[in-house]
Amino acid sequence: MGKTKRELLRGFRHPETTMTIGVLAIQGDFDAHRKRLQELGAEVILVRKPEQLDQIDGLIIPGGESGAFLKILGALGIEKLKEFVLLKPTFGTCAGAIMLAKEITNPEQPGLGALDIRIRRNAYGRQIDSSIRTGRLGDSPLEMVFIRAPKIERVGAGVEVLATEGKDPVVVRQGKAMAATFHPELSDDTRVHRAFLELIGNGQPH
Repeated sequence: MGKTKRELLRGFRHPETTMTIGVLAIQGDFDAHRKRLQELGAEVILVRKPEQLDQIDGLIIPGGESGAFLKILGALGIEKLKEFVLLKPTFGTCAGAIMLAKEITNPEQPGLGALDIRIRRNAYGRQIDSSIRTGRLGDSPLEMVFIRAPKIERVGAGVEVLATEGKDPVVVRQGKAMAATFHPELSDDTRVHRAFLELIGNGQPH
């Protein structure tokens, strides 16, 4: 049985074995995620080929442009990614959150279907409308960097909300999948990435 939200957010202990985390590195702000993961003690692989997915314990799909991700990955890459997100922990931020969603609007596009959410692209406006806001992770305040961010408009019954900004869910989790509509890699607070590493650690043998 998985940990409760309170247990997940309470703190992170490095696992006995080093995790190998992939960061999808075909487009977007992947390097900031690499630095954050290495800061937290994880081994990092920059994933540019589908076969590299076989070498990792979890994957981050970074921000960028979700339509460009789909074009660059192509049909075979998308199929391999769909198989991966069903089997291993995956964390999507901003465009990555869009890709993990079951339903995508503004405009409609196919997603990986790992999270039972409806998400609207560019819901906070253009890049010039980007902002830093304070939301809440569990019971604690959290700085959140929004850049052309999407908005989660519907949360399915099996989806857990881990963080909010105002009334909006901005970090969600369902099974092995987790998503944030903002850019946690661009703030100094490491708790969102720690929560993802904890999610991976829960599924590893000890």
